[in-house]
Amino acid sequence: MNTNSLWKDAFFRLTKDKLAVASLVIVLAYFIIAILSSLGLIASGWSQEVGASNLAPSIDHFFGTDIFGRSVIMKVIRGTQVAMSVGVAASLIAIPIGVTLGALAGYFGGWVDDFVTWLYTTFSSVPNIMLLISITLILGKGIFSVYVALGLTSWVHLCRLIRGEVLKHREREYVQAAAAIGGGHLRKLFRHILPNVSHIIIINTSMQFQVAIKSEVILSYLGLGVQGEPSWGTMIDDAKLELVRGVWWQLAGATLAMFFILLALNILGDALRDALDPKLKGK
Repeated sequence: MNTNSLWKDAFFRLTKDKLAVASLVIVLAYFIIAILSSLGLIASGWSQEVGASNLAPSIDHFFGTDIFGRSVIMKVIRGTQVAMSVGVAASLIAIPIGVTLGALAGYFGGWVDDFVTWLYTTFSSVPNIMLLISITLILGKGIFSVYVALGLTSWVHLCRLIRGEVLKHREREYVQAAAAIGGGHLRKLFRHILPNVSHIIIINTSMQFQVAIKSEVILSYLGLGVQGEPSWGTMIDDAKLELVRGVWWQLAGATLAMFFILLALNILGDALRDALDPKLKGK
């Protein structure tokens, strides 16, 4: 399989999809905002009082203020940093686990496959939210616990996909040719097979981000996530009592920010699947 031509064709197909390009721009914009926020270049003064309590949206305060007079838009930006960092950290933990276990199970088979299959079946049999809550309670509240909990619970789907793809590829001609010229197991697996199933990893990463962001919001809403700084989940939790008094802008800010990134990731994930999955070419 010509991997280079596959990537070139995929890039061409992706750039022709205007909606996918727009979604990519949105995702990149969120990353830029998150990076600037983490460097303290924007939203560094989110905790400062900028006006009276619960000011409605205006020219001076685009998304109004919260009960303590803090800028809601600054809190939304800070929450963007939290959401994107959770997506990156969870992916960096989950993807190596899922790829390594799935590749080993699919390539070697036998007891290795049996063990990995038992492991991901056990994980998937436990409701994901219960597993997340259990791990965060064990590790303690905070953003680090969210990173670890999401990373350790979101590798299962990728592991299953990689295992199935490696099972199909391990007997193909290019792998047999590599064996014929003296290629060892690790060389055949990591040098030849995995590059030809890398599209699965990329597609899954876009889906992983959606799951990580939504899970972080849920955990923070329940009080088990981010502590001492804004996140979209804590903002939605704070808005519960504010809605009774007609203060809707904090809920609207967090919800809109989450809506646009999840929608963009969903569209981008579908576009990546169509562009990178060889089985869908020509459909």
